[in-house]
Amino acid sequence: MNKNMTALVSAFARIYHIKNSNIKIYNDMYAEKIITEDEYNEISTNMKNGISFFNPNYKGTDPLKWVVNNNLAPSVLARSIFNEHHLLNEIKLGLKQYIILASGYDTSAFKVNNKLKIFELDKKEMIEDKLNRINNAKLDITNITYIKTDFNKDWINDLINSNYQKTEKTFCSMLGISYYLDKDTFKNTIKRLSNIIPKGSTILFDYPNILETKKEKLNQQLAACANEEMKSIYSYEDIENIAGDSNMLIYEHLNHNDIDNTYFYDYNTLNPNDKIIAPIGVSYVMLVKR
Repeated sequence: MNKNMTALVSAFARIYHIKNSNIKIYNDMYAEKIITEDEYNEISTNMKNGISFFNPNYKGTDPLKWVVNNNLAPSVLARSIFNEHHLLNEIKLGLKQYIILASGYDTSAFKVNNKLKIFELDKKEMIEDKLNRINNAKLDITNITYIKTDFNKDWINDLINSNYQKTEKTFCSMLGISYYLDKDTFKNTIKRLSNIIPKGSTILFDYPNILETKKEKLNQQLAACANEEMKSIYSYEDIENIAGDSNMLIYEHLNHNDIDNTYFYDYNTLNPNDKIIAPIGVSYVMLVKR
């Protein structure tokens, strides 16, 4: 089993979406270059055969589409388009650097590496595997720095000791991370980033705010199957405290309805029988350094 299965399934969901959707909520034209055809087909088969786990009462004719649109794609697409929207806007406002924590098989760097210096941080085996895939695909990694690090140790110095510049406006993506850190660690991660970015820089993240719905319980089961335990849940007051303690302001705070109305509306209007709904109980945040 691939040790990076969570990242692999996320990339699969992005590929499936662009292959099979008449409206692209998020258009990832690079994921297919770093995921092999065999991997894509194997995940497709596993998800299709797992329909009884996802929906024991399913009676339709396309179980793979149901699994992807209802369980895999919503969180992946919501994070990706939320990130891209703000990243492109910040570029217009003079952004110079882009940091991606726990970057996995994220391919957003390839879209903007002609405009920014980019720093991808992840564990050693993840970065090495990703670089092998990138080399095989012959993708341009000019202006992208890949940093092998241990998030349980002094990862911030690994970033500082690269060609990162503390005085240049920076965009930090922490999407998909809060679920697997305890509250103190998550808070400290934001604070440490805030300490090395200049005024006007941003940090993006999502976080779970309710876990009592059936769908969220299923998501916890999926995380457990991937050997990743969800550790924390946050209130809006928790987020306010984290921002205040890190000398940052909450610039934007969206819930699942906001994501649906802002980013998923066109797709769902044209596909009323196959809607993709942003995950219930998840909020999306943009912080700005004071």
